[in-house]
Order: sequence, then C-alpha cells, then structure tokens
Amino acid sequence: MPYCTQCGKPALGTDLYCRHCGGRQAASSAAPRQGPGLSPQAASVLCYVPWFGWVVALYVLASEKFRGAVDARFHAYQGLYIFVAWLLVDWVVDPWLRFLPGRKPPLDHLLELGLIVIWIIMLVNTSKGRRYSLPVFGELAERSL
Repeated sequence: MPYCTQCGKPALGTDLYCRHCGGRQAASSAAPRQGPGLSPQAASVLCYVPWFGWVVALYVLASEKFRGAVDARFHAYQGLYIFVAWLLVDWVVDPWLRFLPGRKPPLDHLLELGLIVIWIIMLVNTSKGRRYSLPVFGELAERSL
C-alpha cells in the first residue's frame, strides 16, 4: 500500500492529493500502472513511422486497450490520414503527371518529401508528449474521434 509523501498516512495509488493532509502526491504513486504491451505514448509515436505507422494506427483504433486513450486515437487517425495522402500522391498524382506532354515536373517528389518531413515532425513532437494538430489532417482526426 502506498503512503502519503507529506504526512506518511496510507493513500490510494491513484490519489493525486492526500485525503488526510491534502499534500500533492509524487507522480510515481499517482500514476496508474500500465498493463503489459504497448503504452499509449509509444503507440502514438509509432503511428507516425513512415510506411509502417498505418499498421500501428489500425491496431490502436481496433484494440480495446486504447478505447479510452483519446490522444493515442487522435494520433492514430492523424497518422492514417497522412498515410492516405502519401497513397494519393503515389497512386494518383504520379501516374497523372506521367501523361503530361513534355518534361515531367517534380511535383510528386516534392509532395512526397513534404509528407516525409511531416512524418518526422510528428515523430519528434509526439515523442516529447506534445499533441500537435496538423492543419488539414488534425481537423479530420478531430472529427473522426
């Protein structure tokens, strides 16, 4: 049984404040323990791994473990939308540009580079615990929640 960090009386492991003295409890005693497997923070980060994150995103959205993890589900949706944008560039924009007469503009490569940069930015922000909402993808993810 955990004890209060201020007065030493018994406290529940999930209490943020002591019931007896009102003192703030340490983060380690107030944080609920995670079960085995992927934590919501790790799942959120893995949703942005280029060309692989969609698998983790689908796992997060389908898993019962993450039903209450709003941030993890937000990142899963946003990661899926970034991957769909990648597929649209690869399967629609690139073939369409091949049929243009003359020299092919590098628009598809610039769009793909931009999406890779977005993936990297989201990996960094999410690994630091920030919930960053991208302009279009974040709005779609918010609506999907």
